[in-house]
Amino acid sequence: MILTNEQAKTIYEQMFSARIFEEHVDALLRKGMIHGTAHLAVGEEATAAGGVGALCPDDYIMSSHRGHAHCIAKGADLRRMMCELLGKREGYCKGLGGSMHIVDISAGNFGANGVMGPSIPMATGVALAIKKENSGKIILDYFGDGTSNSGLFHEALNMAALWKLPIVYLCENNLYGLSTHVSKSVSVTDIAMRAKAYGMPGRIVDGMDVLAVMEAVREAADRARRGEGPTLIEAKTYRYLGHSKSDKRIYRSREEEEEWKKKDPIPAFARYMLEQGISKEEIREIEDRSRKACDEAVEYALAADPLTFEEAKKLVFTAEEQK
Repeated sequence: MILTNEQAKTIYEQMFSARIFEEHVDALLRKGMIHGTAHLAVGEEATAAGGVGALCPDDYIMSSHRGHAHCIAKGADLRRMMCELLGKREGYCKGLGGSMHIVDISAGNFGANGVMGPSIPMATGVALAIKKENSGKIILDYFGDGTSNSGLFHEALNMAALWKLPIVYLCENNLYGLSTHVSKSVSVTDIAMRAKAYGMPGRIVDGMDVLAVMEAVREAADRARRGEGPTLIEAKTYRYLGHSKSDKRIYRSREEEEEWKKKDPIPAFARYMLEQGISKEEIREIEDRSRKACDEAVEYALAADPLTFEEAKKLVFTAEEQK
């Protein structure tokens, strides 16, 4: 797949911004400034930027608990994202949702979910609504390898295939469900094989290659728009950090991590950009702009006003319950 220079710059900015944003979140977690937990996608930026980059602007996505990069690729405001993580009223959910529940309906992002699996039937329901409206849109649903073992996964894929719904299922297989390797939890060698049981195409793609992800999702999206139904894509990727903030990664070797870091999607795509005639100076400008935007998002969110208890109570409880 060949991109225009402007398309390539946009993709690179999304991936680089996601990486810097996640590094800031990791630092804030370590300082105890973000309460609760967060699941970071450092290393998985290609699946986010590549998947969303293959869509039309008015298409939809639904995300998983590891969803910051998806939000950024769909055009989220970094300041509002950081405000949400820090419990500030200017956050996407006024600070009540936190890391795992960012929703941006105006951008076509139906949000993430802190529970493993529910995004799949919810996204399938959105696809049914799209079909009934005959709008020509599609929805891209992100989920992890562990979710492919859930009953929700199998029920939803069966329904989507039966009704030929306009949805693309994108499994980000980062090899580990928390601390369990997929070889110990998944009965097949490739999750994409499960598509055959439901009469839909299943495709395996290099999740560290943003162009490969984009090509696969675009083909699946085109198929869905033609009324031919869903596709299951398995993107083989890797998270460099732990499952969440408390994960010290004792279940895998540092040698394994270093091997995967050699496939890092960001420098790999920078090399592609150089081959396409984009200069080192232009790439550096994108990186500097991304760093500045992320730094400013942190500064803005730290200075923003938190949601008060009284405000939170009014949003969470009915008037009767507040008495």
